[in-house]
Amino acid sequence: MTINHGSLSYLDPARPEPWASFIEQIDRVAPHLGHLSRWIETLKHPKRILVVDVPIVRDDGTIAHYEGYRVQHNLSRGPGKGGVRFHPAVALNEVMALAGWMTIKNAALGLPYGGAKGGIRIDPRTCSQAELERITRRYTSEIGIVIGPDKDIPAPDVGTNEQTMAWMMDTYSMNVGHTASGVVTGKPIALGGSLGRQEGTGRGVCIAAREAGIRMGVPISGARIVVQGFGNVGGVAARIFRESGAKIIALQDAEATVANPAGIDIPAALAHVAAHGSLSGFFGAEPVSEDDFWQIDCEYFIPAALEGQVTPERARRMRTKIIVEGANGPTTPAADDILHERNILVIPDVLANAGGVTVSYFEWVQDFSSFFWSEEEINARLESIMIKAFDAIWQTAQERRLSIRTAAFIIACQRVLAAREQRGLYP
Repeated sequence: MTINHGSLSYLDPARPEPWASFIEQIDRVAPHLGHLSRWIETLKHPKRILVVDVPIVRDDGTIAHYEGYRVQHNLSRGPGKGGVRFHPAVALNEVMALAGWMTIKNAALGLPYGGAKGGIRIDPRTCSQAELERITRRYTSEIGIVIGPDKDIPAPDVGTNEQTMAWMMDTYSMNVGHTASGVVTGKPIALGGSLGRQEGTGRGVCIAAREAGIRMGVPISGARIVVQGFGNVGGVAARIFRESGAKIIALQDAEATVANPAGIDIPAALAHVAAHGSLSGFFGAEPVSEDDFWQIDCEYFIPAALEGQVTPERARRMRTKIIVEGANGPTTPAADDILHERNILVIPDVLANAGGVTVSYFEWVQDFSSFFWSEEEINARLESIMIKAFDAIWQTAQERRLSIRTAAFIIACQRVLAAREQRGLYP
């Protein structure tokens, strides 16, 4: 498969995003890399792309075929690390970009990983549990040639969960002939999962927001917060924000958009979603339109859904002080420029949502050593790593008068390209 990042004719030229956004972000940071800029093309070419057919027998006896992907963007600093997404909009250009952002995220946090990502173009809501198991096991068998505890370690993402990871771990283990708990992270605790993993991403969003608020004079306690996406990331973040004294005034998921200026009862909203599958019909807030949602006055806006949600048009209308990206790639480069001009601080995804992969790193380490830490130890280690990364990125941004995103990319790209330079090219 030929990938031309210049003309973006890699798979779907009619839909260049989000890989185009990633390439633009890399281009923007190139002038800040000094002599390492000679290696910049390394980051514009995924190291390995695997496209697989995933056939299964459905419950009604018919044969269905799904397209799956595993992209390893860069492995210069260690094995690949990144989630597996089950969603009807999954496409190669999306998985490539997500893998690229994982490279940047892992390097920005100082984790010993490269970037990878996987996915299947499927709507998991249309499948039975038995069908999802067959799909997951077949997909794992197909990508088994490129994954492994010291090669590439998948994790949950949109549309997948700890059960998905249990099936992946078991399938891989059966194929290699021994239990390999470290092949995936985000597993159930009983199978070598880590305490704190399910809350890791949402907790990291809250840590990033708190650190930004300290520096900007916008305390979390008493702040009005809007959350887009009310799943594993947005739901956890909303709960922790509320426990910290913030007021969640609007929520949005795939089915509904609701608001309550007096503050939404987050435990009640979470219970409603657990019972009904979405915020639709939740009585603790009033429905609002999509347009109104993006214009709600707040101190913090948390996009925690899918990529490409903060468009230039929305960026011009947003009325917030700080955006903390819980999702991967939610803000387009053009929207980033508008937000910067409007003095709206953006804490980028590669820093803000890195709590999940950080706790995944802890899980991987624990699996290798067969020694497990308490949840308090996990949360303390997460705080330490995220605060250290935040401090370094913030300092770089202030010294060079750059955005937080550009500063994060500078630090990450320097680390990745220094590793590439020091390793050299083989043969």
